[in-house]
Amino acid sequence: MGGLSARQAAERFDVGTATAIVWVRRFREGGELVARRQGKPRGLRLDPHADYLLGLLEQPPDLTLAELAATLERERGIRVSLAMVWTFLDRHDMTFKKRPRRRPSSSGRTFRQPDRSGSNPVLTGAS
Repeated sequence: MGGLSARQAAERFDVGTATAIVWVRRFREGGELVARRQGKPRGLRLDPHADYLLGLLEQPPDLTLAELAATLERERGIRVSLAMVWTFLDRHDMTFKKRPRRRPSSSGRTFRQPDRSGSNPVLTGAS
């Protein structure tokens, strides 16, 4: 670093002293010049249990996210949030519907059709 100590270099480049000391040590020990990856690894706590979870989903009846989380806690001793179960399933291209599709109502419309005449409907009522 042009004759600067690690502490002087940290001040000059506005980084923490400990960071500069580590960088200098890495360079001296192995010639490392590239920054290392930041943050936690992108894996989930459920990744090691992928085969088990995906196997549960192949068997009827379909399980809800809450039931999957409860089964994991009961059978494997792993407490996870519903969001974590959802993220795991999303990463494995699995989708869950809240309820199965149903036939349209035979007794009447279940939603209002838009007016296709081009005019805006006028709402009237007591004021």
